[in-house]
Amino acid sequence: MQILPLMATTIEYGTHLKARIDPYIVGVGPVEAAMNTARVMEQCENAPDYALLLGSSGSASLQQGEIYQAKSVSYRDMDASAIGFEKGLTPFVDLPAALELAPQFDFIPKATLSTGGKVIVGVEFEQLSAEMVDMETFAVKRVCQSFDVPLIALRGISDGKKELQQFNDWTELLPLLDEKLAKLVDGIIEALETS
Repeated sequence: MQILPLMATTIEYGTHLKARIDPYIVGVGPVEAAMNTARVMEQCENAPDYALLLGSSGSASLQQGEIYQAKSVSYRDMDASAIGFEKGLTPFVDLPAALELAPQFDFIPKATLSTGGKVIVGVEFEQLSAEMVDMETFAVKRVCQSFDVPLIALRGISDGKKELQQFNDWTELLPLLDEKLAKLVDGIIEALETS
């Protein structure tokens, strides 16, 4: 079984994950994530059985410092409502606004996820229906779909309860999230190998 680990940045890649995985760094934001995920998929001699995307996320409602598995992901920047399309729906693509992610694991709490190119802060969370936000998962999911590779996405909540005002407000919880993500990676690998 081949699992392709992916992360946006080495800043989120701490000592606990380093002991377990060597991820491909796809970059920050939907454009970089899509471009680099497609590149690594094309370089694989055989398509991986699963892609595993790990990283941080913002949320005003979920527990800070905890890990959640994305059960679905939407693209919050997509808005063609001015010409009659549902907000979040990509025109002329036969897909729903929110894409389901599978497989899901019973031992990880689930949450909905929204991807976009802006860091969400403060009252901006109130305008979103998703429980957590990031900048890569929707793009990675679309690439994985094109290669027929299931995507598992885990996000640790690094911020959101208080408004981000500086870089350290984001990075403060990353060492804790690294440790928790690493333990869940062990659990996922075991679950996939025994399924």
